[in-house]
Amino acid sequence: MSRSDALSHRPPRRMSPLRLALPAAAIGAVLCLSMPAAAVSVAEAQIQDRNGNVVGNALLRSTPAGAVLHVKLAGLPPGAHGFHIHETGKCEPPFESAGGHLMASGTSHGFLSADGPHIGDMPNIHVPASGALELEVLTGVTDMDSQLFDGDGAALVIHEGADDYSSQPSGAAGPRIACGVIDLKTE
Repeated sequence: MSRSDALSHRPPRRMSPLRLALPAAAIGAVLCLSMPAAAVSVAEAQIQDRNGNVVGNALLRSTPAGAVLHVKLAGLPPGAHGFHIHETGKCEPPFESAGGHLMASGTSHGFLSADGPHIGDMPNIHVPASGALELEVLTGVTDMDSQLFDGDGAALVIHEGADDYSSQPSGAAGPRIACGVIDLKTE
């Protein structure tokens, strides 16, 4: 009998449970990698000025590094403006209804503050003479559900002047000129 005949007539070998477990684990890992990622939270805000005119739209998308804010603005006065996420989802002119900046306890306002920044602190926006601006920024929001969609919500607020990144409690940016309530985006 030839060697190939002998091999074909050999009784089947029983595989040990360990030898079966390793390939099964590898297949499971591949299947997990090919599954879609966890749902990404997406929020939106329509930003209005004190007269009720829409001056912008914003989308916030959760990422592992924080929420990315994408905003398109038009009809704003040119110049530098403080731009923050505020702690209350209410925008009644003159927008004091939006409360203070979204913040964790024990933090101070501003990128230049030793105890800062607040979660809602963002860089100033610089609006050109056209009044139109599009930008993206990574925010300090790390958990949209608990930080933006708590019992009283949150809002985006644009101030008349620039944030100095250090004055307490809100950067001496002046009156609020535009506001948008942040809502969970539904398809």
